[in-house]
Amino acid sequence: MAAEKRFNVEAWEPKTQVGKMVKEGTITDMDYILDNGLPLLEPEIVDALLPDITEQVLDVSLVQRMHKSGRRARFRATVAVGNKNGYVGVGMGKAKEVGPAIRKAIAHAKLSLIRIRLGCGSWECGCGAPHSIPFTAKGSCASVKIELLPAPRGVGLVAGDVAKAVLGLAGIKDIWTKTFGDTRTTYNFAMATFDALKNLNFVRYLPEHKETLGINEGKVL
Repeated sequence: MAAEKRFNVEAWEPKTQVGKMVKEGTITDMDYILDNGLPLLEPEIVDALLPDITEQVLDVSLVQRMHKSGRRARFRATVAVGNKNGYVGVGMGKAKEVGPAIRKAIAHAKLSLIRIRLGCGSWECGCGAPHSIPFTAKGSCASVKIELLPAPRGVGLVAGDVAKAVLGLAGIKDIWTKTFGDTRTTYNFAMATFDALKNLNFVRYLPEHKETLGINEGKVL
């Protein structure tokens, strides 16, 4: 689900120092925020710096909990966001109505945004283009575990629907996956995939391997 209209930076009234710096034009790149560990506390910062970001609702479900006054029902939405160019986030939101739950999930996903490593780590390919991932990565959430494996160009996203949505929004075009656990739980499946993408950033490699594996962090120029 893409945003219906472009974010109006001029009408935005930022509440944090980072937000004010973005509106003033002092910060013009999302990489600056991520590289310097600046707090990302306003989803509008992402809208301003990544105007091509899109959202996809992965799941909306009705959840109930017991209260002394009886059962209370709320909607839980799981959303993934990304610009299909190296940036992705996953979030969840709860509310009494569907609309507010989705909006909360979108905001949460934008605040959890990360930059991932793209590359070509498949021994069957070696084209050096950032169409896949440079290394194998694993992630987990609750009972769900996932393993991401580099794939040669043309394979596509060989993954379940939830993982496919998250990987696609991140900008990955070719990948193989292995999953374990109860992948029917959308949020856990999405977060396990997100965790694996985050773990790509912690793999150490030699400088000479950067070109060989086509490693690219963040946007692909």
